[in-house]
Amino acid sequence: MTRTTEYGQFCPVAKAAEVVTTRWTPLILRELISGSSRFNEIHRGVPLISRALLSKRLKELQEAGVIERRQPQGAQASEYRLTSAGEELRPVIVALGVWGQRWVESALESQDWDAGVLMWDMRRRIDTGALPEGRTVLQFEYADAPAELRRWWLVVEGGEVDLCQSDPGFDVDLHVTTSVPVMANVWIGRQSLARALDDEDIVLFGDEGLRKSIGRWLMLAKVIQAVKQFEAQAAS
Repeated sequence: MTRTTEYGQFCPVAKAAEVVTTRWTPLILRELISGSSRFNEIHRGVPLISRALLSKRLKELQEAGVIERRQPQGAQASEYRLTSAGEELRPVIVALGVWGQRWVESALESQDWDAGVLMWDMRRRIDTGALPEGRTVLQFEYADAPAELRRWWLVVEGGEVDLCQSDPGFDVDLHVTTSVPVMANVWIGRQSLARALDDEDIVLFGDEGLRKSIGRWLMLAKVIQAVKQFEAQAAS
């Protein structure tokens, strides 16, 4: 496999870095670890990478034995899955997220917030078992986002969560109004959900049961669980 970044050292750290630390690769691995498996799903989670470069990175990961490409029977689109070697990278990527959450203070003033990426990640962390039976429609409105990224809908039905950027045509059960930085900081654990609600940085309107239970059905980013585990272990 020919790589543009080679360290010229026969060292496990150098060889691992040649595979894992090329531009965009950690984020692609993050998407795969988070459950994305199809090309379009991965691209939606990493929208700034070109489709051509994403294809190249996926091929490199295949050649390195980190992922494999499958064609499920009866499916039109291929799926990418972590191999055993790829699964062993799971704690590495999670640890990288934990370190970033704990030590990269510049994230607090970051301008890299993107409502689309945020909502795509949130879609994966809705606890459908904590929602009422039948269809539940959640509308998120980000007052500071560009007009085309201001309103989003999550439609939860039958244990599945669909993300819509245009009105799906159903009655909305809960409206959530906030800003992208506020929701993002809550999402990555920089601000508590309860505090954001108390300060009215996040405003809820609609079904009372959904308003009261938001802390149960809206789970935070996976990295927050790892951070809490790390802090608990450090304190013991």
